[in-house]
Amino acid sequence: MNLLDQIEHKEMKEATPGVRIGDTVRVHIRIVEGAKERVQVVEGIVIKMRGSQNRKTITVRKVSFGVGVERIFPLHSPRVEKVEVVKHAKVRQAKLYYLRELRGKAARLKEVRAHTPKTKKKSKKKSKAKAVPEAEA
Repeated sequence: MNLLDQIEHKEMKEATPGVRIGDTVRVHIRIVEGAKERVQVVEGIVIKMRGSQNRKTITVRKVSFGVGVERIFPLHSPRVEKVEVVKHAKVRQAKLYYLRELRGKAARLKEVRAHTPKTKKKSKKKSKAKAVPEAEA
């Protein structure tokens, strides 16, 4: 490791979220306005990831009042409080630039449910007890 890598390694966050392309995420950002500080939440789809280690960034796209807005967030920035993954989607590309041209229902991605291991079902065998006719007296 060279000197630059050592310095960057100290600045990295320990717990990074498992964010992938196509995920709908909720990013909490600390905004400074004058002397006040507040947390702003941006929710959108991750259309691009780039960089590695300390320089890793995600581009989040959302539609706000009918206008598409894209913001780039450095994942290891001290301004980014946390990144929540709302849902995962099935995608086949590394960059989802094609979502820029799509509107409404066409811009939806197919949601992937969380993987749960299958459990074996107990088979219920129906006992075929033969009905014994009552003897007539």
